[in-house]
Amino acid sequence: MNIEKIPSSVGKAIEIKGWVYRKRESKDIIFLIIRDSHDIVQCTIKADSKDFEKAQSLTMESSVIVKGHVTEDKRAPTGYEVKISEIHPVHIAERYPITKDQSPEFLMDVRHLWLRSRQLTASMKIRHTVMGAIHKFFRDRGYYEFDPPIFQPSQCEGGATLFQVKYFDDITYLTQSWQLYAEAAIFALEKVYDVSPTFRAERSKTSRHLAEFWMAEMEAAWMELDEVTGVAKDEVRFMIEEVLKHNKKELEILGQDIKKLEAIAKKPFPTITYTKALEILREKEGLKIQWGKDLRTIEEDKLMKHFDTPVVVTHYPKEIMAFYKPRDPKDAKTALCFDMLAPEGYGEIIGGSQRDTDIKALTDSLKKMGEKPENYSWYMDLRRYGSVPHSGYGLGVERVVAWLCHLENIKDAIAFPRTQRRFKP
Repeated sequence: MNIEKIPSSVGKAIEIKGWVYRKRESKDIIFLIIRDSHDIVQCTIKADSKDFEKAQSLTMESSVIVKGHVTEDKRAPTGYEVKISEIHPVHIAERYPITKDQSPEFLMDVRHLWLRSRQLTASMKIRHTVMGAIHKFFRDRGYYEFDPPIFQPSQCEGGATLFQVKYFDDITYLTQSWQLYAEAAIFALEKVYDVSPTFRAERSKTSRHLAEFWMAEMEAAWMELDEVTGVAKDEVRFMIEEVLKHNKKELEILGQDIKKLEAIAKKPFPTITYTKALEILREKEGLKIQWGKDLRTIEEDKLMKHFDTPVVVTHYPKEIMAFYKPRDPKDAKTALCFDMLAPEGYGEIIGGSQRDTDIKALTDSLKKMGEKPENYSWYMDLRRYGSVPHSGYGLGVERVVAWLCHLENIKDAIAFPRTQRRFKP
């Protein structure tokens, strides 16, 4: 049986399989904390047991099979104890290299072992729930899962962050987004989504950036800005609800405030414009930001001090936006786009927009960026044959997981983080 079922087995003889998480011993008794993928439990064995010497031989992370009787014990870490009748070492581990006091860099070096920590195990379980929630959310709304190519011939989010790849006798790039291909798909499937790896060669060392991360993206025909921001709000709220439903134990391990998340799930998420955001920063933070400049991390953090839920910010200046974001016909200096910002300093978790359907505007934007419009001829075809209004967005999975888990660093929202300085183990 798994350790999670121990509380319902008081007074019963059970067998568990796991690893030695902690060990404390004296000449009369040995205390073993055994872990499996579900939980931990205290196990004890006394000196008069026939298997006492076997227990003495166990080291941290040794794998074992334990048989015994379950009792309640409030002094034990989880309130229950297994009094061992038999213990069978499966493998006696060598001296475990991870001790209490280790630097973050060392823990990255031994990430393959540090994954066993309760904190990382908890965040990986919450990530699992988030991934499942994405699929359930979109499938229940009639979206089709649509997978993009990882090798792509052109940029979508800025050429400076492309990872170049030798492709036989040619050069191509790792994907920055599925978006351009999703726009092709909506003319066949109308509503599509995907969760896939994404690559950005950003020379950033912040706690919010990864070179390889997972993006959950959606694209839908006939959808304009107001509707797509509503979908984004519904998706994030559904994720919170699913994590609260399945992962309260993991949230407690990570020190997240469960009542706070419960409150967020019940509240509406505000929508404000970029211009309104500048007004809040000026009036409440004394920050005078010139209209037309993008919001940096420091400004996003100060803005979100005034909100306790995610906030959607719309209508950023067109001149600082990607080429595919159209001008607002009601205010040509702004684009029909949005970001969703998370509270407590976790920053942007979603970026999206309505898509420009004007070939001339797209061509002019590409030229302004120094791109060759002919490299996007297939993309322009989507505007030539049955063009319709459409919108989409991308959600950064690790950023959402980091926020929900209350992590200090986004690196702990993915099993093996890839950054500017790290590509192994």
